[in-house]
Amino acid sequence: AACKLLPTTLGSNMLWIHVFLLLQLGFFSAVSSEKILAWPADASHWLNLRLILEELAHKGHEVTALVHSANMLIDHNLPSALKAEVFPVAFTKETFLTLQRDFFNFWIYGVHNMSYWELYEHLKVAVASSLKLQRDTCDGVLKNKELMYKLQNQKFDIVVADPVAPCGELIAESLGVPFVYSFRFSMGNSLERLCGQLPSPFSYVPGAMTAFSDKMSFGQRLANTVLYAFQDLIFSLVFQKNWDNYYSEILGKYVCEIMGKAEIWLIRTYWDFEYPRPILPNFKFVGGLHCAPAKPLPEEIEKVVESSGEHGIVVFSMGSMIKNFSNERTNIIAAALSQLPQKVLWRYSGKKPDALGENTITYDWIPQNDLLGHPKTKAFITHGGTNGIYEAIYHGVPIVGIPLFAEQPDNIVHMKSKGMAIMLDFNKMGTQDLLDAVNTVINNPTYKENAMRLSRIHHDQPVKPLDSAVFWIEFVMRHKGAKHLRPASHELTWYQYHCLDVIGFMFVCLFLFFYITITFLTFCYKKCCRTTKEKNQ
Repeated sequence: AACKLLPTTLGSNMLWIHVFLLLQLGFFSAVSSEKILAWPADASHWLNLRLILEELAHKGHEVTALVHSANMLIDHNLPSALKAEVFPVAFTKETFLTLQRDFFNFWIYGVHNMSYWELYEHLKVAVASSLKLQRDTCDGVLKNKELMYKLQNQKFDIVVADPVAPCGELIAESLGVPFVYSFRFSMGNSLERLCGQLPSPFSYVPGAMTAFSDKMSFGQRLANTVLYAFQDLIFSLVFQKNWDNYYSEILGKYVCEIMGKAEIWLIRTYWDFEYPRPILPNFKFVGGLHCAPAKPLPEEIEKVVESSGEHGIVVFSMGSMIKNFSNERTNIIAAALSQLPQKVLWRYSGKKPDALGENTITYDWIPQNDLLGHPKTKAFITHGGTNGIYEAIYHGVPIVGIPLFAEQPDNIVHMKSKGMAIMLDFNKMGTQDLLDAVNTVINNPTYKENAMRLSRIHHDQPVKPLDSAVFWIEFVMRHKGAKHLRPASHELTWYQYHCLDVIGFMFVCLFLFFYITITFLTFCYKKCCRTTKEKNQ
């Protein structure tokens, strides 16, 4: 009888154990609703941060985004789980767009034809204009007493900021709450290195915007070191000089002193993209957080894709920020595309080029992620924006990169060094160059194999990038910070960090040792000589 009862007893016990475990999991996984304030940058920066904020809102948090009245992409009138706190600024959207257009034209067409002096003069004017807009934006919040009073009364638990847009950390400090950064990179990685204390050995960690890989020749290592020094000088003379005064005026602290207090730095890359390098415990990689499985294509586009037959399609997009190019460049591109056996879906809203082939269809907008995930997609021609690069990695599509500005050359060099991309110069490439590059990445199987290898690495993560970003923001809220992940290097002076005081002390000790030894030996020598001389006399 006891034997017959045993299974029933065990089954009953196991049932209660399961119930207990479910209750425990439910208790510990429950996250209380917190208040989150976001300080986003515009353009593609906002597209990434928005996904994180929407996921936080979906989990029950109250999310408010501070949005200036002249922003480009943040439409606060659309229904959303996010709240928008719109504040007025002293410039218009047209001013913002003009500055952006001038910047793009300068980097795409102008910089290649300028002398160093002309480049310096142009950059000086551009930086001054940009700084004025950034200061006006900061003033719109920090010097708006009514808005600051409203924000303080809302008692936020955390600020999620993009450091590309200054003052997010200043707002957090003024409100007395911890803050988390989310961004791709800063010029020369200056913010990460000088404010975040991220180690970056010059010998194998290429500086941002150098377009070097981690395997550098002596000349490249020399150039990398010089560029790091130059970018640090620019950072000190332009960024720090201007913002130290502003931050001191508001809180009596320097910009890097405040930025260094970031609890977590969410970096929008991952080891499928990055070169191996030293990293800190409060730096977390969340690259590809916007990527998702491909959805069905719109009917019109699906017909085009299916009509491509065995040759498949090529997806071509130079991003959302560049609407058109010069007639000469567009015709060079169109002539190359017209000679491909594949159908080409080109995101382009400019004047239709004369050389456009029957196999090439232009669109004002394309569902890029869904096209890259389609089995008929053979290659992706891109300017090298981080979002597009990660969609190509996610779906395992080889790349022809035509970088234009900012981090784009670096991104394409990363992909080239990993064997899934060919890089072309926008201003120098000819029709045959583009045609050969596309045919190579399609017909040489190593490009597809390497793309699929990186795709497998990307998918083989213990936690999805978006979930990881949300986890670390919630982690900071649960623990009121993440000071245990912050290195002690933040408390050291620059000479202590590099142990220059220790090296100096050792040199002094060594000098004293040799000085005392030489003095003693000299004394002994003279003593011996005197004694010998006296004996001889």
